[in-house]
Amino acid sequence: MKRILVACGNGVATSTVVATKVRKYLKEKGVQAETTQTRLIEVPGKVKNYDLLITTGQFEGQTGDIPIVRGMSLLTGIGADKTLEEVYEILK
Repeated sequence: MKRILVACGNGVATSTVVATKVRKYLKEKGVQAETTQTRLIEVPGKVKNYDLLITTGQFEGQTGDIPIVRGMSLLTGIGADKTLEEVYEILK
């Protein structure tokens, strides 16, 4: 089971949209994943327990060796397919 941390400004609205799209896409690809939503400010203290960080806002903090995917395209729809493929390639 892959673990994904999805972060946005308040850890509620946009991260929920992104997490739902990512889980659905990965399920279709046969990848079991769970998502947790959080606020961007909380990422440094939480990210070490995850396989991937997806952000919908500007994040300049440290994640160690945890890869980061910029997820704004999953909200706008522009480039969403490319972003989802990037997530899949990291987690497969």
